[in-house]
Amino acid sequence: MTQKEQQIEIPLSKKKLALMLIGSVVFVTLGFLFVITPTSFISPYCHSATKIFISGLASILFFGLCGISIARKITVNKPGLIINNNGLIDNSSGVAAGQILWADIDNISIFKIRRQKLIILHVKNPQIYIDKQTSIFKRKAMTINYKICGTPLSITSNGLKISFDELFKTITDNFNASKQ
Repeated sequence: MTQKEQQIEIPLSKKKLALMLIGSVVFVTLGFLFVITPTSFISPYCHSATKIFISGLASILFFGLCGISIARKITVNKPGLIINNNGLIDNSSGVAAGQILWADIDNISIFKIRRQKLIILHVKNPQIYIDKQTSIFKRKAMTINYKICGTPLSITSNGLKISFDELFKTITDNFNASKQ
């Protein structure tokens, strides 16, 4: 295969996505229980029914949105990530950026949040990627990501049929090859 024809397609992992969907459903269910009967969850760790109620609402909202996003990904048959000579086409998560050009990327790094690793794509003009999102939810999530990581663009292997280390190597190798 010549350099001009190179394209790598990394599929979504339906198994990983199904497990994440089950987790979301569990947390939404717990959220409903917290909202319906907050006093039954009062413990030495949390004495406030109001805090339990608010935690339940937050759980329903956050994990409900995650569950909807994951359910949509399970039904999609396109690859989670496409890597080619021009850049990446990200469809790997609920806040996937779409096309990201190699020419726009300055640097690639790893960001760790607890036990979660993210591949961070530092771009020359982050606001362009935020502004091109049509969903308010995606724009807000990318803005938060920008404040935390210094870029709106991050990719994880959570929903992909690839390990994190292999994904990072594949992306960085192709990024470096694009610079030659």
